[in-house]
Amino acid sequence: MNRIAFLALSCLVAAPLHAEEDFYKGKTITIVNSTGNGGTYYGVAMAMTRHMPKYIPGHPTMVVKSMPGGGNVLATNFMFTNAPKDGTYIATINNSIPLHQVLDGRGVRYDAAQFNWLGSTGTYNSVAYVWHASEIKTYKDLFSKSVVLGGTGLGSSIVIYPTITNAMLGTKFNIVLGYNSTMDIDLAMERGEVQARTGSYTGLVSDHPDWLRDQKVRFLFQIGSRPDPALMGVPLMTELASTQEQKRILKLVSSPIDVGRPYLAPPGVPADRLEILRNAFQQALRDKDFLAEMAQQGVGIDPVSAEELTQIILDTVTTPPDLVEKTKKFVGTME
Repeated sequence: MNRIAFLALSCLVAAPLHAEEDFYKGKTITIVNSTGNGGTYYGVAMAMTRHMPKYIPGHPTMVVKSMPGGGNVLATNFMFTNAPKDGTYIATINNSIPLHQVLDGRGVRYDAAQFNWLGSTGTYNSVAYVWHASEIKTYKDLFSKSVVLGGTGLGSSIVIYPTITNAMLGTKFNIVLGYNSTMDIDLAMERGEVQARTGSYTGLVSDHPDWLRDQKVRFLFQIGSRPDPALMGVPLMTELASTQEQKRILKLVSSPIDVGRPYLAPPGVPADRLEILRNAFQQALRDKDFLAEMAQQGVGIDPVSAEELTQIILDTVTTPPDLVEKTKKFVGTME
């Protein structure tokens, strides 16, 4: 290849990078957080604002905008229908959002299969737990005693899990909706307004180490595809099933656990900018300073690639109709 041809090829290769550097330079990228200020999702997003821009050409500013409401549906709808599609808006949403689309659909103006998924920080088990003052001592008590459980909205996993155990297994969670964020539910537990909730175990460790140290909560069951080593002796929700059909249904509603804490971009983001965002997200998850922040917060990171996460989402939204219909019969009891 002669020198002129080489220089011409170099210009063609370099042009997209320089174009995107020019685009992002001086820009602000907004991370929409569906769970509200406070909590693990918010903490991870704030750390992202400090480390992800290192890996984006032009090194834009990055900020977090919390948009709680509707069990995380409000923010998800915004990202699908209203968010700019130029690569300046991304989001972290609750992992139950794809399942809510399949099983309930109320308020849904998005299609999870059409989002541009960036990846996930990794899987983590959720857990159902009660305040120490509650009469509920183990999961067995849930079948004979009522307990008030705090929830945000219908699309949230913290509502889906107790709803389906009530309807299919006969637990007696008295679900109270309307809290704006999980932090509001935590305050309600401390005030005695509610006695139970579900949520991520790592989030509990991060947000309330004193609750664990002082034994202020008792664990009832955990939600995931495999037991968390830190929760040995606490049964999986699927282990509460008495039939194979119940187990299949509980496995489906446990699917958000494999989603972890996902990040997405709206449909329609230009392919070159999407590739930059995906690469920057994955590199941030391996950044030593980011990992140090996560260790300080007590948050484990086990990166899931954009390709892996997209497949998990597709598997959820293409669940066989017969299983969906059977599951809907139980989830429909949220009304």
